[in-house]
Amino acid sequence: MKAKTIRRVYLREAAVSLLLARMAVRVIPPARVFAWANRPPRRIRRFAADEIGWVLWAIDAAAEKFRKETLCLPRALATHSMLRRRGITSRVCLGVAHEHDKLAAHAWVEVGEDRAVASPGAGAFTRLAEFGGSG
Repeated sequence: MKAKTIRRVYLREAAVSLLLARMAVRVIPPARVFAWANRPPRRIRRFAADEIGWVLWAIDAAAEKFRKETLCLPRALATHSMLRRRGITSRVCLGVAHEHDKLAAHAWVEVGEDRAVASPGAGAFTRLAEFGGSG
């Protein structure tokens, strides 16, 4: 496939994944959303670094297209979904931190051993829970 076609395919999937994740966060009970996120991928591919890059690019590009700001939880769920479809084991992590005398929450995705891929500032947050990652 040509690079232009690959970009288009990834971008379409990312837009649909973000839209579904935003709707799921609003409509579906959190226990069901996180139970879904905790399921392992059907197949596991260990060497897919280039696909991880494509997924991250597509999620970032699709998030910029939405008029409203895309929050971190739907973004993490969409990223996790796209990675899992490709057989890449990932974890959705939830954490908290103190920012200016307030409590801030954040969600991010990790691939491999504590490698945050969907959020560069995840290190400042104390991990409370993680979903997925078995395999």
